[in-house]
Amino acid sequence: MKLFDRDLWTEVFSTLTKNITRTILTTLGVLFAVIILIMLLGTTNGMKNGFDKLFKGTATNSIFVWGQSTGKPYKGFERGRRVKYTFDDIKLLKENIEEIEEISPRIQLGEHRGSVTVNRNGQSSGSSVYGDYPSIDDFAKKNLEEGRFLNQDDIENSRKICVIGDDVYKLLYKKEENAIGTYIEINGVYFQVVGVYRKNKNISFDGQNTVHIPFTTYQKAFNSGNRIGWMAITVKSKYDAGIVLTKIKKLLKQKHDIHPKDTRAIGSFNLSKIFSGINAFTMVLQGFSFFIGVFTLLAGVIAISNILLITVKERTKEIGIRRALGATPKMIKRQIILEAIVLTVFSGLLGFVISVAGLSYLDTKFGDGTDFPFLNPSVNFTQLIVSFTLMLLLSLLVGLIPARKAVKMKPIEALREE
Repeated sequence: MKLFDRDLWTEVFSTLTKNITRTILTTLGVLFAVIILIMLLGTTNGMKNGFDKLFKGTATNSIFVWGQSTGKPYKGFERGRRVKYTFDDIKLLKENIEEIEEISPRIQLGEHRGSVTVNRNGQSSGSSVYGDYPSIDDFAKKNLEEGRFLNQDDIENSRKICVIGDDVYKLLYKKEENAIGTYIEINGVYFQVVGVYRKNKNISFDGQNTVHIPFTTYQKAFNSGNRIGWMAITVKSKYDAGIVLTKIKKLLKQKHDIHPKDTRAIGSFNLSKIFSGINAFTMVLQGFSFFIGVFTLLAGVIAISNILLITVKERTKEIGIRRALGATPKMIKRQIILEAIVLTVFSGLLGFVISVAGLSYLDTKFGDGTDFPFLNPSVNFTQLIVSFTLMLLLSLLVGLIPARKAVKMKPIEALREE
């Protein structure tokens, strides 16, 4: 008897439809198991996609370093001394730490005391004002609504231009008023607006109530000299940012006569640590979801095996007649295994359809990533193939149990069974 023999499949479907209620109830275990598996994988993929979008346009292998007050006395200096950086520190780091890819210095007007007043035509806003290099945009891309961001010509020519966030725009301009080419005043100095950016859905370090001007312009307009506020540093991809940060702190402590064990003097933030932690979290969540789904699927398939054991018992006389008429053990085993596979595949495919529809609903309801990191919950082709293959293998294995019991029956004893 061949696998695609018409009589074989007729017998399989005839057996499964004899007690349709029991057959349907049998398939529910695998049905719900597949739904749970696909929904878990899809939602965890949605979280991963959401986090990927959140960090899109952000230099994830980056660190930020700024000066604070010392926490320990050292070499004649008292505790509480303020650590201030200059361009000499940038040169020192570039020359001695080869793992650094780029350093973008920044300075803030009023330093860390908060916002300053920005004026235009009688309107004002309390905003953060930064002196920046164009490379600062590589750390977290601005979502420009109009105009452009700072460029190298602005730096070289110390142009009195600025880029503003849309919160600044709302406070200083009328609705739909064109800001490009207009001027705003900061501490008595006028700057021409060349760009306006709005809130985006990824990482934003500055917010929208912010004004960015060229660093060199800031130096001349506000007499900041060689001083910098803090440094944004990208690390080459093949190096660990945490190790590089340790090297940076050690070098800066030596230069500024800071106690080696002083943990307060140098402030820092390691973005790569956050990114790596999120990646590890989503990977563990995906693995855990697959683990839970597989064991739920196994429980459903075992239920099918148990039902088939019952049906084999009920069909003892039938099996005996078939054996007496010449059916081989291989033919009996093949039919029982096919029954297990048909039940599993049918319920599994139905579970796939329902779970995909559920993921589509979640995508419609929450999949834009607006409220929290959740985007396009779905399963990829590889996950589908692995899940379906696993389902087939499990159904084959558990189908062997009732099949082996069926072929162990002796025809004479089976015919005597009442």
